[in-house]
Amino acid sequence: MAKILLKRIFRPVYPTPAALIASVAADGTPNLITLGECFNISIADPVIVGLAIMPSRYSYELIKRCGEFTVNFPTAEMTEVVDRCGSVSGRKVGNKFAYAGLTALPSTLVKPPIVAECPVNLECTLVDIIPAGDHDLFRGRVVAQHVDDSCLDGSGNIAVERLNPLSYVLGQYWSGGGFLGNHGFSKKGKSG
Repeated sequence: MAKILLKRIFRPVYPTPAALIASVAADGTPNLITLGECFNISIADPVIVGLAIMPSRYSYELIKRCGEFTVNFPTAEMTEVVDRCGSVSGRKVGNKFAYAGLTALPSTLVKPPIVAECPVNLECTLVDIIPAGDHDLFRGRVVAQHVDDSCLDGSGNIAVERLNPLSYVLGQYWSGGGFLGNHGFSKKGKSG
């Protein structure tokens, strides 16, 4: 099999989880951004996750100001709502939880809420922001993790087969069962 050298390098690491990142405005209005750039940095002591966010994004300024965020991992059944959250700015629509029909639950240790419909939620405090190119790296310390009881086995461990996670691959949504749709599909054929 021959290898072809690509002319353009773009999103070379995949799949990544499609995650809903919650932040909160100064007036308390919650916001969401869909990211395919969410990853582990330190996995145990301490637990640190990374997010890559463009400086022009509304969530960038909210997380920077508040110093806290939540990471919410949706299921494949949530593909359309995840895409909807990633296709419009909170600057334009205001409360993205209301816009997307999602339920904001209070976090236990941070100001931004968690997403009730997501089976796994992480509460994070911002460690730092590192300039890294067209996106900046947000490092967050995980201070709490929530998991739906239906996704736990009899020993209290996460039962991976019950999660049905949503992945992002080269601008497309995928699950363990296969292709689910291209980024932006939820806006096709809709006005404004």
